[in-house]
Amino acid sequence: MTTKYLALATAAAFTLHGAGRKLAPEDRLEIIRGLQAEYATAKVAIPKAKRPLAFNSKGTWDKTKWVETGRENGPAARVGDTVQVTRVEINSDNIELELNGGFRSGPKWHERIQVGMGQRTAPVGQGSAPTAGTVIALEFDGGVPALEVKEYKKLLAPILDFEKKSVTENYLDSLPPLMQAAIKEKRAIEGMDRDQVLMAMGRPRHKQRETKDGTEFEDWIYGEPPGKISFVTFSNGKVVKVKDAYAGLGGSTAPPLTPK
Repeated sequence: MTTKYLALATAAAFTLHGAGRKLAPEDRLEIIRGLQAEYATAKVAIPKAKRPLAFNSKGTWDKTKWVETGRENGPAARVGDTVQVTRVEINSDNIELELNGGFRSGPKWHERIQVGMGQRTAPVGQGSAPTAGTVIALEFDGGVPALEVKEYKKLLAPILDFEKKSVTENYLDSLPPLMQAAIKEKRAIEGMDRDQVLMAMGRPRHKQRETKDGTEFEDWIYGEPPGKISFVTFSNGKVVKVKDAYAGLGGSTAPPLTPK
């Protein structure tokens, strides 16, 4: 049994790493087409680096070295930042992904050349600002395998998320877990702002305001009788109370409690 499971595991590894078939020219073209110009979200802090940052296809990298490089050169991307693959280079044992134009500390050599007559000169080309990019080298043991583009993206998943999400989804992911859960369950909780309540429950049926002891409160009222009526009370732009009541067929229900 042990030999059988070992054989299955070995076969699976060979499938993942494309053993037995070298990259053909069409494979290289497909990789470049599938990765170049793609956008991704940084899942870890990625430093600017003069040399490619090594990332092993097994999902490991020298975290300490990346941190030290970031302290020396600054960040190419912080957690949550969007980056773009601006160049793809396939070598014998790695795939280099240039992000955001790569590392450049200043203008290129030809941008410093000036021509002219007498005391009047002008640069040959327009100067370009330094970029804030870097290069990541996705490294493989035994050479770059022939995989589908989506498989390379999966290998990079610990540091780069290539899944396209809407602005709303990215915003939702940035919220605390308790608030994310409330929005998904379509309910309001204390501490939410107006935009978050709109995401959770939509536009209210009615709004009403009142001022007590110099403090302004605003109630958002949801629901139609007969059934549950929800009162979401704001103060200073944040939810301070959520109250549910139930209205009968006549449509009457007890008014919301006065906020303290």
